[in-house]
Amino acid sequence: MPEPLQIAGRKLNSRLLLGTGGFSNHEQLSLALAACGAELCTVAMRRIDPGASGSILDVIERAGAEVLPNTAGCYTARDAILTAQLAREALQTNWIKLEVIGDDRTLLPDAPELLVAVETLVDDGFVVLPYTTDDPVLARRLEDAGCAAVMPLGSPIGSGMGIGNPYNISLIVEQSGVPVVLDAGVGTASDAVLAIELGCDAVLCASAIARAHDPPAMARAISLAVKAGALARDAGRIPRRRYARASTPEEGMPELELPGAGG
Repeated sequence: MPEPLQIAGRKLNSRLLLGTGGFSNHEQLSLALAACGAELCTVAMRRIDPGASGSILDVIERAGAEVLPNTAGCYTARDAILTAQLAREALQTNWIKLEVIGDDRTLLPDAPELLVAVETLVDDGFVVLPYTTDDPVLARRLEDAGCAAVMPLGSPIGSGMGIGNPYNISLIVEQSGVPVVLDAGVGTASDAVLAIELGCDAVLCASAIARAHDPPAMARAISLAVKAGALARDAGRIPRRRYARASTPEEGMPELELPGAGG
C-alpha cells in the first residue's frame, strides 16, 4: 500500500482533501465526509462565523477531520494576510490554504500578490499551502519561498474541466521537493486518477462532490479513484507503443501442420 501523505510533518492516510464550499446543507457534507474518509477539510474563513454554534466547523469536528482554513475571496496580498492571521487566532492553527484571486471570471490566482503573501506568512510562522496556476516556474518560486506544498489547478475552480495541461502538472511534480496537491478542476473520478498517476501526492476536491447529483456517492468514488491512482502509479504502467504487441510471445510455439498437408 502507498505510504501516508506527509505535509510539514503531518501524516494523512487519505490523499483526498475535501473542500466544503458548495454543499447544499450540513447533512450532505457530513455524509460525504463519512463516505470519503478525508482527514483535512478546507473552509473559507471569510464566509463563516467561527463562534457560531452548529457551524460547518462542528460538522468537520464530529467527522474526526481537521480544518484547513483558506483565504478564498481575497484579491490582494494584504487581505489574504489579514484573513490568515484571523484564522490563526480563531482556530488556533498556523496552517493556511492561501488563495489570492486575480480575476472574477476565471478565479485564477494573482501571481505577484500570491508571492508577496507567501513571503509574509512564511516569515510569520505559517504553514502555507498556496493555490497556484499550473506554471512550473511559479510553483518553484513558491517552494523556494518556503511553502509546505504547492497546489496547482487542473482547470479553473468549479469548471469540472479536468486537467487541461497534464504536461505542466508533470513538470511541477518532477521538480518539486514538497508535496503537490491538484487543486481545482476535478469533475469526476477519472480526473482524480489522472492527477495521481501524473505524480500528484493528493487531490483537493470540492465542486465535483458538493454539486454532484449524489454527493456522498461521488465522494466515495473520488476517494477510491485517488487510492487506485496511487496503486497504479506505484505498480508502474507499461510503455506506450505505436503498434500492437501480442501478449503471448511467438517464440517457442509449436509448428502445427494440417492432416494431409505437405508431401
